[in-house]
Amino acid sequence: MSDLSKLIADSSATLSRIASDFSPAVFASSLAAEDMVLTDLILKSKLDIGIFSLETGRLHPETLAMLDKVKEHYDGYEIALYKPQPEAVDAYVAQNGLNAFYDSIEMRRECCRIRKVEPLGRALAGKKAWVTGQRRAQSATRAELHVQEVDEAHGMTKFNPLADWSEEDVWNYIRDNGVPYNALHDQGYPSIGCAPCTRAVEPGEDVRAGRWWWENPDSKECGLHMVDGKLIRIKSVAAEEDFMRATKTIG
Repeated sequence: MSDLSKLIADSSATLSRIASDFSPAVFASSLAAEDMVLTDLILKSKLDIGIFSLETGRLHPETLAMLDKVKEHYDGYEIALYKPQPEAVDAYVAQNGLNAFYDSIEMRRECCRIRKVEPLGRALAGKKAWVTGQRRAQSATRAELHVQEVDEAHGMTKFNPLADWSEEDVWNYIRDNGVPYNALHDQGYPSIGCAPCTRAVEPGEDVRAGRWWWENPDSKECGLHMVDGKLIRIKSVAAEEDFMRATKTIG
């Protein structure tokens, strides 16, 4: 079995376990390359995992076009969309300006909270687990990513089935399986977020260098995977189980 074949088998097994043991579960798709791999794995196997995307109101046209591409490629499947509360967006813009997120990390994170974090909370309400397309190799902030984690913010389990995959693995899968992907990837965008906050990267740059490019690398998270300004992934399920066993032994 090739390395990619093993990665596919392991990720598929994780997704099957999520569908059987953590229902209802949902997959949060950004419609980027990694998430299209997961979409393909989920829909090809007809797994009972819902797929949704956060329509922030500031996405690239190429990203929105992916919704129709998915529908066409996967026999009419429609990705559910969650949008920010209009009154919250209007209040932010009225008080701070449309592009106030360039002014400070606090302003940027507040914009992300309104447009992404709050809608995510609604999307995850009532679910036992959620799935993401995060990978360890994406950036320094994701170096300690685990396949299965405890999401304390939402009180559920979070899965990152592609945690072990490289950028090359992702694209080999897409090419081998004819998976549709965002046209921006061919224009130098390895990581894609909202249009005002994403630029193409230069050769040799980190794959997430184009996200919030005006900030330091250690601040480049939108809040979807953070609690009180810290990354949620500080605790894996395995680490928690080790802690519980140690506690019982001491007691």
